[in-house]
Amino acid sequence: MSEVLAKYLPEHAVETCFELIKANQVHLKIVNERQTRHGDYRKGISGKHEITVNANLNKYRFLMTLVHEISHLVAFEKFGRNIKPHGAEWKYTFQRLMVPFIRPEIFPNQLLSLLAQHFKNPTASSDTDARLALALKQFDEKDDVTYVFQVPDGSYFRIKNGRIFQKKGIRVKRHECLEVKTGRLFLFNPNAEVELLPG
Repeated sequence: MSEVLAKYLPEHAVETCFELIKANQVHLKIVNERQTRHGDYRKGISGKHEITVNANLNKYRFLMTLVHEISHLVAFEKFGRNIKPHGAEWKYTFQRLMVPFIRPEIFPNQLLSLLAQHFKNPTASSDTDARLALALKQFDEKDDVTYVFQVPDGSYFRIKNGRIFQKKGIRVKRHECLEVKTGRLFLFNPNAEVELLPG
């Protein structure tokens, strides 16, 4: 298992993650990319703890996702199954389990202060923390990505499911975009990946 984890995790995180997996009797599956989530946890019918993590994540996001999902397991085991999935008990558990990893041997310096800030009150997805999400995306393999914050106002773009929008402006931290087909207004996080359409 350590050899497999070494392909997906920062070098100095492998042993600690392996110990977490063993201690919590996790059945880990590394799966093809899913658009809607980076990973998930469930307790199987047999009682086995099953965690899946997307194979295409960069090593820093893979680490955070793995610990995020193990935190669900640990929080449910400690506080009971009636807690909110991303409530106070999960946040406390996620913070506690991430502490050994937030060090310069594991994360690059440009991520450390953003991680420290994020883990004061972790959210259900690191994607909702726009600054951290953009910083993490720097380590993704693809480099020809356009983010909605880079799209000029008035320009058109397409999202992964094929829907086309026109960017209107910014409202506080999110970008107002009009869906061309329906005329409905949507708010996009600045780090949403889009395909800019020729104007």
